[in-house]
Amino acid sequence: MTCELPSSSPLAKLLKSQRTWVGPSARERQAILRSAKSVAVVGASPNPSRSSSFVGTYLQQSTDLRVYFVNPRADTILGQKAYPDLASLPEVPDIVDVFRKAADIPSVVDEVLAIGAKTIWVQLGIYHEEAARHGEEQGLTVVMDRCMKVEHARFNGGLNLMGFDTGVITAKKAGR
Repeated sequence: MTCELPSSSPLAKLLKSQRTWVGPSARERQAILRSAKSVAVVGASPNPSRSSSFVGTYLQQSTDLRVYFVNPRADTILGQKAYPDLASLPEVPDIVDVFRKAADIPSVVDEVLAIGAKTIWVQLGIYHEEAARHGEEQGLTVVMDRCMKVEHARFNGGLNLMGFDTGVITAKKAGR
């Protein structure tokens, strides 16, 4: 199953473009998350109501990942030092999780490539096909328009249905 939309689809018309790039499968995303030891959150905000703060808090509290926050206008985020750019981090992160607008993604891809990180994970609602293709051509693994928090919880049984931990990572019912 792919996320490709027929050009006649109302959603495709709303997007005003036909998405042809398809990123890693669910199993591949699960493997990316399971093998990662560190993540840099680019565009992290010290504002607790921003989505990057929710994801950062989740990554700190619900994973064993070393989490680094990148924001040139912040000194600390969620009690940790904030770094002005990826090149300033104390290590090359396994995943660079990006909370920036779509127009910024090509320059972030270039920065990720420059430091030698292997994976860029662009958050839900953010999509830049040309940047994705360029990153892949350079050997980068690109995940786009997906939330790392949601995906991690999904693969680790943390998504809940009416308060119950289902442990389900598929839409198929058990036994089918």
